[in-house]
Amino acid sequence: MAYVPGVALLAALVVGCSAGSDSNANGADSKAGSPTVTPAPPGKYETLPAPCRAVPRGMLKDLLPGAAQLPGDQQEKVFRGSASVTYDTDRKVGCSWKSDAPDATRSLSIDFERVVSYDPAVSDDDRADTVYAKKEKAAGLSSSATPGPDAEKNTGTPGEEEKGKGKGADAEKPEDPAGDATASADPSSSSSPSGGAGGEGGAGGSEAGPEDTLPSRVLDNLGDAAFLHDLPTRAGSTAQHRTVSVVFRTSNVVVTVRYAEQPALVTQVPDSKELQEKAQALARKLAETLSE
Repeated sequence: MAYVPGVALLAALVVGCSAGSDSNANGADSKAGSPTVTPAPPGKYETLPAPCRAVPRGMLKDLLPGAAQLPGDQQEKVFRGSASVTYDTDRKVGCSWKSDAPDATRSLSIDFERVVSYDPAVSDDDRADTVYAKKEKAAGLSSSATPGPDAEKNTGTPGEEEKGKGKGADAEKPEDPAGDATASADPSSSSSPSGGAGGEGGAGGSEAGPEDTLPSRVLDNLGDAAFLHDLPTRAGSTAQHRTVSVVFRTSNVVVTVRYAEQPALVTQVPDSKELQEKAQALARKLAETLSE
């Protein structure tokens, strides 16, 4: 008679322990968990285009005028371009072209960077925006600047006060213009014959003197964010060298276009208006290509 109640008691203890364990487990889950964090959405782009085939042949002929006069095989070599060395083509690719003409040398390069955020709380787009913002800041620009000394720069107004800003120790750095802190209002740029062109985010040529060019500026209607950086420099005792860079972000991809000219003669000055217009046209074409 004593055996049966003992078995019943043991069974009751086992059931009680199991119930207690489940209760503790559920309680631990509910206490330890902060509200569930929904992973940030991935970026729109999972791949990058083939950079050396991203620029239409017609645009390359226009951007590299010297190549059209070359023999067929040499011309084909120029238009084929040279792919950038990269260790992860899913994340970063690029291509460059160069052509020599009797009057000047033109060079072009494009870079695509696909940004991936490894933080589930930060989206790929937000991470890409951070990468873009650093480049914009390095160029001496900021689309989110508060009204003040830089307000004119953001609107692209090439006033006399604006042209005097950004000079200093960094103004002579020869680094990549897309990430250089050099302001476009370099004294050497005042010798440019172009009067500036009206364009997205910038003022028209009517406000600029005959020897002025539009400065570096934030651009509108190009990707999610964009800016143009115009960097005139002198290559030693040779002619003036000018590089125009257009950087833009679309979703989680940051694209950089660099277009440069170095005239053959010291007395010649690169046409800033032409370089800026062609660099912007190519950037817009690449933005369309990405959206397809």
